[in-house]
Amino acid sequence: MEITSNAALVVVDVQKGFDESEFWGPRNNPAADENIASLIAAWQDTDRPVVFVRHDSNKPGSPLRTGYEGNDFKEYVEERRGKGGGPELLVTKSVNSAFYGTPDLDDWFKAVGITQVVLAGIQTNMCVETTARMGGNLGYDVLVPLDATHTFDLTGPNGWRLTADELARASAVSLHGGGFARVVTTGELVAAVRP
Repeated sequence: MEITSNAALVVVDVQKGFDESEFWGPRNNPAADENIASLIAAWQDTDRPVVFVRHDSNKPGSPLRTGYEGNDFKEYVEERRGKGGGPELLVTKSVNSAFYGTPDLDDWFKAVGITQVVLAGIQTNMCVETTARMGGNLGYDVLVPLDATHTFDLTGPNGWRLTADELARASAVSLHGGGFARVVTTGELVAAVRP
């Protein structure tokens, strides 16, 4: 696997509010946080760019609302901010795609010559998938380490309910099969960036 020297790691919405299980319901992939942490370390240790994305919800009851503790990054993310030798950016957003945040992610990528993007974080089938689809549409080489994401069970129309694992697999199939992104593993990425 070829990972460019300036491939950006985009860490999506790894916030304390997602630990409030009574709000979100059952989740999948308990190893996601450990995998996200290892990607951040690998990117920072090799001086690659890291983008931290924070969801600032404008919904009054959301665990991710601004001014509430749940809006904060999880400790292992906050501890790593500012620790890398490469460029770092904080993007805030109130919608699913990090490309509709502040500052403009597409503009920043173009200004520093980034063409390859790795997306990890929460939720697999929401903000990670939406950002991956937009990144693919914008012409970026997008990689999604599925094991560095997680999501929650969800009910849709007609009472249809999918488990978090089913939703993650559906996202992986849509992204990879649809040509928006390559779905990979954390291990493959870490091995590719570490000499």
